[in-house]
Amino acid sequence: MFEASQNWELFGYDMRQLGRHFISAWRDLLWAYDSPVRAHLDEAVTLRTPDGERVYHAGRPVNGVPAACSAVLLPEEQALARHLRLPLAVETDLDAALALEVSANSPFTADDTGFGWVITGRDEHNLDVTLVLVSLSATMAYVGQHYDSHDAQAQEVWVAIADRMVVIRGFGEVDRERQYRRRLIRVGGMLAVAGVMLLLLATVGAGFKKLELGRLESVAATTQREAADASRMRSALGAANETIAAVNAVTAMYPDAHLELARLTRLVGDTAYVERLGINGQEIDLRGRAADAAAVMELLTEQDDYAGVTAASPIRKIPGTNVEQFHLKIQRRGGAS
Repeated sequence: MFEASQNWELFGYDMRQLGRHFISAWRDLLWAYDSPVRAHLDEAVTLRTPDGERVYHAGRPVNGVPAACSAVLLPEEQALARHLRLPLAVETDLDAALALEVSANSPFTADDTGFGWVITGRDEHNLDVTLVLVSLSATMAYVGQHYDSHDAQAQEVWVAIADRMVVIRGFGEVDRERQYRRRLIRVGGMLAVAGVMLLLLATVGAGFKKLELGRLESVAATTQREAADASRMRSALGAANETIAAVNAVTAMYPDAHLELARLTRLVGDTAYVERLGINGQEIDLRGRAADAAAVMELLTEQDDYAGVTAASPIRKIPGTNVEQFHLKIQRRGGAS
């Protein structure tokens, strides 16, 4: 079990006060007469005084605001004001604490006592409250005499204490508080619905995002697979191109002897014939006979497919014939086929 003396402080702050301060902050935000929430949701009040009328909204004088409620200002001499310094712990149940204070110290009978209060300050340990007591009968007599009203619920009754307006309970403030409470509940409900809608939108949006993410992941996986396939195909194509290039290089280096023989036979025609043909890369070794070997050599020199034609040995005439024997070295051009 925890001991009563156990330290509940965090960075010098008593954590046991956290809940009380939280409740107090919300009560001031929602119900204090000068709260920003009242500034938007509360009714404006026309305050009647012996000097004239002034419109108040959320405890402050305003101009150009229509007022649906009315109040009368009770002179300070018609009220008893007490300034109390109470322990901060009573703030969570301040109404009950002040009711006890009123019943114990009111000079009026219980049925004739009206009161109101306003918080004027607080510190770490204490709460400053101004408590105002009035006689209900004396107040109604004053209101009837000066404002010709004999219905306690027809108007609110305010008292000005040190430039702070204190609303005396038990008069027409009930209607304004009821309207404010209804608006507060309605706005709270609207905010709750809006919060639920935002939560639903966020949930639906997250669902769509998840589906979209799944689709994108699927597309990414498919793209990666296709990219891998394309990469493999590029590698295979590159290897095939290298093979083709190697084959072409070999083909260029070692041309087809049958094609080359057919070409030479076509070129020299019937005036010459080939005895021997040798091919070593781009070089052709040609031996043959012709009626005019020099003409054959000149003919071959004129061919675009050959880079050069030279006589490997002098042209020699065969004795007893009109035929010359030749031995030529022919250099093929690169890429010739």
